[in-house]
Amino acid sequence: QVQLVESGGGLVQTGGSLRLSCVASGRIISLNAMRWERQAPGKQRELVATITSAGSTHYADSVKGRFTISRDNAKNTVYLQMNSLKPEDTGVYYCNANVRYSFSSYADYWGQGTQVTVSS
Repeated sequence: QVQLVESGGGLVQTGGSLRLSCVASGRIISLNAMRWERQAPGKQRELVATITSAGSTHYADSVKGRFTISRDNAKNTVYLQMNSLKPEDTGVYYCNANVRYSFSSYADYWGQGTQVTVSS
């Protein structure tokens, strides 16, 4: 069993910053790619950023230059530094990890989500 727990969400004004964290725990041999997704009210969930086990990153066009994804493999943690926040960044942010939990078995796990609200 693997658990992902996000933290760091909250209420911030336009132009402000937040740092999200997601810690993975449980039966983990290694973590492969990790990503952040978000879901705004009434909208579909969308990819925000991804990071591979080697540290390669990819961002949605809407957050390029403002958000930075990083990871600490020793702590099984992925971060999302969000700067210059806009009201359209409001939503629930979810962490995902592809986990190797046995010699030849992998699975995707999700966190419970953390709310980010950006006021105008």
